[in-house]
Amino acid sequence: MKEDLIKELGDSLDELKVNIYDVYEEKEGKDTYLRVVIDAEDIIDIERVVKATKIIDPVIEKMNLIDGEYILDVYAKPKGDE
Repeated sequence: MKEDLIKELGDSLDELKVNIYDVYEEKEGKDTYLRVVIDAEDIIDIERVVKATKIIDPVIEKMNLIDGEYILDVYAKPKGDE
């Protein structure tokens, strides 16, 4: 899933200086989440997360990564986590 998304995005996140760290599906109760974790050399503020989400969302919609309904959750990898 991660590699496919990276391939489809190409260099579209380069201007934000962020990259895809992880992509995974997770269930919480009856909701399904598609979680996309982004990372960068520096701290990622909420504005960059929003801009990255606007780039990532239409690509994921086109790819149809998950069957059925899901909630897209794009967030920055906490600094210091490996």
